[in-house]
Amino acid sequence: MRDENSGEWRGWRTATETALYGPGGFYRRPEGPAGHFRTSVHASPLFARAVARLLCRVDEALGRPGTLDFVDLGAGRGELVTGVLAALPAEVAARARGYAVELADRPAGLDERIAWLSEPPGGIHGLLFANEWLDNVPVEVAEVDPAGVPRRVLVREDGRERLGEPVAGAEAEWLARWWPLPPEEGLRAEIGLPRDTAWASAVARVERGLAVAVDYAHTADTRPLFGTLTGFREGRETAPVPDGSCDITAHVALDACAAHPTARALPGARLLVQREALRALGLTGARPPLALASTDPAEYVRALASAGEAAELTAPGGLGDFGWLLQPIGVTDVPDLFVDVPDHEEH
Repeated sequence: MRDENSGEWRGWRTATETALYGPGGFYRRPEGPAGHFRTSVHASPLFARAVARLLCRVDEALGRPGTLDFVDLGAGRGELVTGVLAALPAEVAARARGYAVELADRPAGLDERIAWLSEPPGGIHGLLFANEWLDNVPVEVAEVDPAGVPRRVLVREDGRERLGEPVAGAEAEWLARWWPLPPEEGLRAEIGLPRDTAWASAVARVERGLAVAVDYAHTADTRPLFGTLTGFREGRETAPVPDGSCDITAHVALDACAAHPTARALPGARLLVQREALRALGLTGARPPLALASTDPAEYVRALASAGEAAELTAPGGLGDFGWLLQPIGVTDVPDLFVDVPDHEEH
């Protein structure tokens, strides 16, 4: 994808916005995200079933209202919302309303019960779930210059970079609070302020219920020295070139999102890792008993496959290390929705 600005130097936030979401951008391609990378949603239907169980717990916390909302934020082609609605018990499914929030066009054949929106609806009563959404909210990149000053990194459409003006204002304040850079040349950080704001805006759409963000994440004690900006194309990591040919992503400072001024006014936010969240929602990854292979071979094979999928979703060093940010709004505290999660497994 090329345009009249292909030779211009721009901040990574503007360049990424155009490359991902502009006309002909990466996320407007017909194959969708599943054509290029494997998320928890694509790894196994067990993920949607676990989210459906969470929605049922939220339903109970809300007193089983007349209508129950499930909002899939950053819906791709609607895979998660489709799987969640299909996994609900009949009584809950009869009251559930599904929303897919995505900038791309509505895919052909999507269940007519699912509303396709470009932004979350207001007045949500239920569960807003953002799976690998925040990592694609574009951010600026800062790099320390030879004098020890963090400067904004500028980029051209071909991926070439140079340093721009010193980071200042609210962005400098964010860096100082959440990702302070030592005065060593070449150290880098992604300035997560737009993600904090985007998450606060999404949470504000929930009137009563739970908002959940699931993503590649790091916290203050695990910030990488050189940032995490990267690209993905056809299942492989590649250089982040903002020309529309690849996904451009960076890990999320979920602790900063949780501490946004709006979030602080809503007590009860919690950070977990995915393996503990999913185990609390019924995914154990336990292998079936070997005796089942003799008594019911077909069931044994199905149970073994399911155990393998659960193991992938909860694996250390992989999907199991994803961060979950949970923000209740007007409902019982998060620990009551994740009753099996021990406190010592939090981030």
